[in-house]
Amino acid sequence: MVKEELLKFCRNFVEERTARLKKQSDGLQESLSSETKSSAGDKHETGRAMVQLEQEKLAQQLQELEATRSILHKIKIDAPSGKIRLGSCVETSMAHYFIAISAGVFEQAGEKFYCISTSAPIAQLLMGKEKGDTFIFNGNTHQITKVG
Repeated sequence: MVKEELLKFCRNFVEERTARLKKQSDGLQESLSSETKSSAGDKHETGRAMVQLEQEKLAQQLQELEATRSILHKIKIDAPSGKIRLGSCVETSMAHYFIAISAGVFEQAGEKFYCISTSAPIAQLLMGKEKGDTFIFNGNTHQITKVG
């Protein structure tokens, strides 16, 4: 089932990004420890402040990823629904979408699915619509051909 693969793709996206950020955070912590051991003075204080700012940015990104992970946990791919909602797989006359998180493009059997969040402009237009409905995006009329 393609929805299972899409959800797995999105989860892997979040896990890989989390691992990268944690690795960066560990590197910054190591850098901060070595800054502490180096010489004192203005240069030392500036270096520490820059490392701490980077740590704060990483902490914020990790927090955002945790929120993204919680969105993925809310998705029930087995729940049938004719209306487009979080977790819907949507085929339109122009493209295929998975309404979940912004995770890029998933390809399977020559088909591309754009993994988009509910806050994406096109997702805003899709939410609540059904198979057969049309909508206008970037001046083009799109028809919804399938909702899964």
